[in-house]
Amino acid sequence: VKKLEREKRLDAIVDPNLKQNYDGQEVEMMIQVALLCTQASPEDRPKMAEVVRMLEGEGLAERWVEWQQVEHTRRQEYERIQRRFDWGEDSVYNQDAIELSGAR
Repeated sequence: VKKLEREKRLDAIVDPNLKQNYDGQEVEMMIQVALLCTQASPEDRPKMAEVVRMLEGEGLAERWVEWQQVEHTRRQEYERIQRRFDWGEDSVYNQDAIELSGAR
C-alpha cells in the first residue's frame, strides 16, 4: 500500500466493485490515516482522538508530511543496509541441499 500510495495508484487499492464511484481525495485521506495507524511502533501511531480529528480534516496534512520524512529516512537506511549485505545474498539463497543425520 505504501508503494501504491507513493506512486499515486490509489485505484489499485480501492475495491473494484465500487466501479470508480468514490471520491479520490477521500480515498487518499483514508489511506494516509490507515498508514499512520499501522506504523510498526505503537508510540508512533496517532491516538484515537487524533484519528477522529484527521478524518474530520484537521491535522492530517502536517502529520502526513512528518510521516513521509521519517518513512523516506527509513527507506534510505534500509537500502543502505541492503547494499551493504548484497554480497551475502548468493551464499544465503544458493546453498546445496544437505542430508540430515536423522531424527533428533
